[in-house]
Amino acid sequence: MDRNQFQTAAVIGTGMMGPGIAVTLALGGLRTTILSRTAEGAAQGLEKARAQIRLLAENGLADPERARRALEELAARTDFDEVIRAADLVIESGPEKMDFKQEVFARMDALTRAEAVLASNTSGLSITEVASQCSHPERVLTAHFWNPPHLMPLVEIVKGARTSDEVAQAVRALLVRCGKVAVLVKKDRPGQLGNRLQHALWREAVNIVAEGIADPEDVDLAAKNGFGLRLPVYGIFEHFDAVGVEMATAIMDYIARDLYNQPQAPDFLREMIRQGRRGARFGRGFYDWSKKDLRAVLERRDRFVLEFLRSHRYRPGEE
Repeated sequence: MDRNQFQTAAVIGTGMMGPGIAVTLALGGLRTTILSRTAEGAAQGLEKARAQIRLLAENGLADPERARRALEELAARTDFDEVIRAADLVIESGPEKMDFKQEVFARMDALTRAEAVLASNTSGLSITEVASQCSHPERVLTAHFWNPPHLMPLVEIVKGARTSDEVAQAVRALLVRCGKVAVLVKKDRPGQLGNRLQHALWREAVNIVAEGIADPEDVDLAAKNGFGLRLPVYGIFEHFDAVGVEMATAIMDYIARDLYNQPQAPDFLREMIRQGRRGARFGRGFYDWSKKDLRAVLERRDRFVLEFLRSHRYRPGEE
């Protein structure tokens, strides 16, 4: 497929992810339309996307001229069929419900040209199942952006059982052109790539707390000030090879027998839910959020990511 085949894009959804995905595509030079069910939602999504472009430009993460063009390339509309028919690429970022996605993708499959590419931002649903009612499943794949999508470099390209290699590589090349770090996930498995790693870490972190090995605060401190601090520049397998495969295997043999290995979430979590400790939105989870400000935590996260990107001269939309 021609890398320049993507000229127009549509992004379905104006919630947490849609506007940031649209920002990425617009900075990559695509005429991008955000789709919403309501005029009010479309206006809000467009304003959110424009604010994110301005944030990137103000922090030196988007060339001013490229940012200006991206602002011009962005639009928001509610006329689903007309927008989808004109798109070379569609990225759906709606509710994580299989029946919803199957219906949307079947509808798009009937509306678009056969060469148009249809992608879902799903973080966990099987793209093979999503595409099961499409006449052209070979042009359907997952493009999973990480939150917040206008800042986080990673996008996971997940192939379904019938996704063509050519389509997957074309979307990967496009996202690299848009300034993202795109990885190819060759098998459609639960959790894709990043979430499989993340959930393995979560599972053992919960087990450490449940077993009384350490408190949540110290688990977080260990992650943030130990291995987590080096992960952006020193990968898992780089470390594995640096330690030596034989030594790492011997250590793994010793530790693995004591790690949590049940094929389900620890019961400790179900007990927390029963007690009403359901997370920040409910006032308490592992932390007492009456004493901790979630907005401040998220702002700290975003400031750190911005500083990291600036220090690495990362500019979305540049090759």
